[in-house]
Amino acid sequence: MLMRFLKTFWVSKSLAWRLVRIMLLLAAGLVIIIMAFEDKLIYFPSKYPDGFWDVDNTPSREGEIVPEVEDCYFETSVGLRLHGWFCTPHRKSGGALAPVPTEMVLLWFHGNAGNITYRYDMIRDMMELPVEVFIIDYRGYGRSEGKPTERGLYLDARAAWEYLTSTRGIRAERIVIFGKSLGGAPAIDLATQVQPAGLIVQSSFTSAADVAAAVLPFFPTVFLHTKMDSIKKIASVHCPKLFIHSPADEVIPYKLGRRLYEAAPEPKQFYEVPGAPHNSTYIIGGKPYFDALRRFVESCRQN
Repeated sequence: MLMRFLKTFWVSKSLAWRLVRIMLLLAAGLVIIIMAFEDKLIYFPSKYPDGFWDVDNTPSREGEIVPEVEDCYFETSVGLRLHGWFCTPHRKSGGALAPVPTEMVLLWFHGNAGNITYRYDMIRDMMELPVEVFIIDYRGYGRSEGKPTERGLYLDARAAWEYLTSTRGIRAERIVIFGKSLGGAPAIDLATQVQPAGLIVQSSFTSAADVAAAVLPFFPTVFLHTKMDSIKKIASVHCPKLFIHSPADEVIPYKLGRRLYEAAPEPKQFYEVPGAPHNSTYIIGGKPYFDALRRFVESCRQN
């Protein structure tokens, strides 16, 4: 009887240890796969010709303010050629387009998927503020060369700033940096290096590790090579700041947006858009959302 018990015990123990080893091997394999394909899990670029590039033929109504889109090419410090759109507001009057006077420029860093053409509808709405908008595609997106990386995004953001201030001669006090979702990381990084009129951070996060912990709670974030440590950097951004987030955001947890706001020094504001999914903030927010943007941009112009 005792021998039978001992035999059953050792068989059970051996089986349990075998299962533990299998689980450990599977976990290690998963970590290795995530590390190997980390960039592909973060960036989802759409290369040209994917997207809606024929924007010049978009119909417009009489009296509507629409963007005149200029293709812009510029280089990073390591010689990569990037592409962006410089959009200026024009009002349709008598069948023709007349320029709308503006004082401020929005330097826009978009989210992790698609390319600049995916943001055209929101660009059109931005024209009503009115502001000029310079939106760029990071390396590997749209018509931009290269492959996206964290360091690359920071270099791309700096190159966009240099293009605006040096090539186009736009004064820093006219530029408001706007980072949405993934774009919040290069926007905040850039704002630690330059002196913009203001910074808008929409639906963004504290760090890559915090996002990973929310999406993959079992993954040991110590293995991530992507940091995007915005919560540390925001402490040294002293220009006026507007943070926008929705409690209904299903991609970037609302709590991360709030923590980022709370870590920022004054002056700062927080604007909440109830009921808005991650990619529909401006749609659900509607006129009150754009009014909030307008008020903030105007306050930056007065500083």
